[in-house]
Amino acid sequence: MNKAPAFGHSGFLMESPAALQTAGRRGPTIAAGLLWLAAGLSAGYWVLLAWGRSPVTPVSAMAPARTAAETTAVARTLGALPAAVPTGAVASAAPPRYNLLGVVAVGTRDGAALIAIDGQPPRPYRIGAPLDGGLILQSVTRGGARLGPSLEAPTSMELTVPQVATTP
Repeated sequence: MNKAPAFGHSGFLMESPAALQTAGRRGPTIAAGLLWLAAGLSAGYWVLLAWGRSPVTPVSAMAPARTAAETTAVARTLGALPAAVPTGAVASAAPPRYNLLGVVAVGTRDGAALIAIDGQPPRPYRIGAPLDGGLILQSVTRGGARLGPSLEAPTSMELTVPQVATTP
């Protein structure tokens, strides 16, 4: 008896069951491996996150001590010059109540000045902003600022930027 080869439904020779299992199951095996890898990495992340936590510290305990601003450094940063330049028309001697630390002039109609009032920390004031004492910042120049009761009124006080001595 002559045995003929066994044919499947499609007319091709049937392959061994082991060959069918390895060829057809390669994709799902890789996908399952990647899913298990992602699950393991996720679990490891959460374990390390829980393990590395420190005890809760109140925010007030972590607040650093308040530091005072060094006025000479701020003035130098804002362009203070070494010597005061007096002007002829307006009294340049400002009362000790106002201390001009720096100016920023943008064109002729816009700018700001850094002014300390009554020994308080300096605050920036834009042109037209009211200051304590009923004065308004009228204008700023490269070396000073003019204050008056309103923008249109004559200047009643002129502040100059303190001059910082430079060493060669």
